[in-house]
Amino acid sequence: METNDLNFDSRINLEKLKEAVIKIKAELGKIIVGQDNFIDLLIVALLADGHVLIEGVPGVAKTITAKLLSKTIDTGFSRLQFTPDLMPSDVLGTSVLNMKTSEFEFREGPIFSNLVLIDEINRAPAKTQAALFEVMEERQISIDGNTYKMKPPFMVLATQNPIEQEGTYALPEAQLDRFLFKIDVGYPNLDEEFLILQTHQDRKGALPQALISSLISESDLLEYKNKIFDILVEEKIMKYIAELIIKTRNHPHLYLGGSPRASIAILNSSKAWAAINGRDFVIPEDIKKVIYPVLRHRIILTPEREMEGMTADKVIEMILQSVEVPR
Repeated sequence: METNDLNFDSRINLEKLKEAVIKIKAELGKIIVGQDNFIDLLIVALLADGHVLIEGVPGVAKTITAKLLSKTIDTGFSRLQFTPDLMPSDVLGTSVLNMKTSEFEFREGPIFSNLVLIDEINRAPAKTQAALFEVMEERQISIDGNTYKMKPPFMVLATQNPIEQEGTYALPEAQLDRFLFKIDVGYPNLDEEFLILQTHQDRKGALPQALISSLISESDLLEYKNKIFDILVEEKIMKYIAELIIKTRNHPHLYLGGSPRASIAILNSSKAWAAINGRDFVIPEDIKKVIYPVLRHRIILTPEREMEGMTADKVIEMILQSVEVPR
């Protein structure tokens, strides 16, 4: 039978979603050069309803990419600069006495938005980090006996610098586990560096934000996110994910493996990756694309392997090679 005779009818109409992704990438491409994988993963995390930790040296467009992505979506946006003196109330909000009614009223903090950018998240102390635990996992905060729900969509985009360690605090494992992805942003190559200079020259001093248009509405985004639930995942694909995660728990190079939350993260993000590529079903290649950003912040190397210069990505690659790919 010829390939042309095979007709794969999609069960879900993903055309609008795919077109929206193409438009967003084209819009960001006006400013951001050479970060295609970074942008793809941000969009996947947005559709999979997950948070993202972005790590890279200063000046590689971590913050500006997150800001410009939020500009393409007509929804709420807020930015927090984490500092060592930041208190939980500076993030979540606080109760204030209303002199007219003699009652306390809750004033929302900057976390009450849709897309929340946290710059240098590892600069705030443990007390402030802990304030994010509930809101990142349950999309709500509890203050003074009251519970306040976050309005969907809700996503935290956090940046951190791996080089400068003075005045920083390592993020607790429990908090790291609440990030769907950890994306490592590297330096551009020679051609990309030239394009960065060229686009900067062509802007003639115009602010990057001024060149980015809002492309999709909040309701469109929620509609696209709902489509992700219907992406087909066969039993053998789910077993493949489970086998990969189990391997992390008994791997000789790892002190800590992936939790069930890691399995679910791979499942959800692989569905979103399939969707942005116009497929209503997940294939093993989708798993291989998302497993690195899902696992690299969740697994911990043994001290011996860390001293030898082994990386989390290298161990993930070894695990992928050791598990048979379903056909």
